[in-house]
Amino acid sequence: MIKRPGKAAHVLAKQIIDLIQEAHFEVGHHLREQQLADLLGVSRTPVRAAMALLESFGVIESRENRGFFLAKPADGLHRIELELPTSGDEDLYNRLVTDRLAGTLPASLTQTDICQRYGVDRMTMTRALSRLSEDGLIVRNKGHGWSFQPSLDSALTLKSSYDFRLTMEPAGLMLATFSADRSALERCKREHLFLLSQLGGESVTPRQVFDTDANFHELLAEYSGNVFMHQSMQQQNRLRRLLEFQGYVNRKRIREWCNEHIEIIDAILAGDMEVAASRMHEHLRHAYHTTGAADASVKPATKAVRAKKPVTA
Repeated sequence: MIKRPGKAAHVLAKQIIDLIQEAHFEVGHHLREQQLADLLGVSRTPVRAAMALLESFGVIESRENRGFFLAKPADGLHRIELELPTSGDEDLYNRLVTDRLAGTLPASLTQTDICQRYGVDRMTMTRALSRLSEDGLIVRNKGHGWSFQPSLDSALTLKSSYDFRLTMEPAGLMLATFSADRSALERCKREHLFLLSQLGGESVTPRQVFDTDANFHELLAEYSGNVFMHQSMQQQNRLRRLLEFQGYVNRKRIREWCNEHIEIIDAILAGDMEVAASRMHEHLRHAYHTTGAADASVKPATKAVRAKKPVTA
């Protein structure tokens, strides 16, 4: 039986791709295991597993008694999709969130309910609940069982989120402590361009769309140099993650925010932070109205925001 590469190999393979892109290695460059292991702070064994995975994708090639060599141009590697293998707890995580959003799962449930409903063992269930708790989607009840947290599935919460982000994100770009990593920003831009190139087909997954969107906003919050802004954006993304599972059916809106993100990146790369902040405000204001957040009542809303208006900003 052939052993499939695990998550560690996939994560390390992505880090190796990042190194190749940042160093602008030419096709045929010799990729030495020990050098990569030193740079990534791991032993040669996991590097070898990651290299084998990259070879299976045609990124590198092995030459007998010589090692591994780059087989594809570095500037095209952003097109390589190394999907992490799914596990039982990840599948259960997805099913719980999907069913909750669909309204087929109550806000509060017990571990027995989960085991009986989904036919999973207690270890799988425990790991899935732990991940949901870490992402801020559920909390343990005082008695027994678990409850889903109120999240960005109500109009009022959605409005509050955008009001907060409209205040925070443009301001973060104007801080004196803002400092961006150009290579990371350029890589982020390539990811957006790749996503735009794929929108006409069916290969784009909701996870890919969400990650491209969320990573952009979190990256800029990190560059603000303000740890509280960064932590706040991480929390916002954890809340928004629920809506990833509703699907991103509005391809027109995805195309729009991708281009808006790219405009912001270009302004930062050009050193024009006033334009970047202005573009960010326009971008969030556009999303604010597109999702219906601006129309939310001041009274608590209970109706979930459906997939026709996914939160993507």
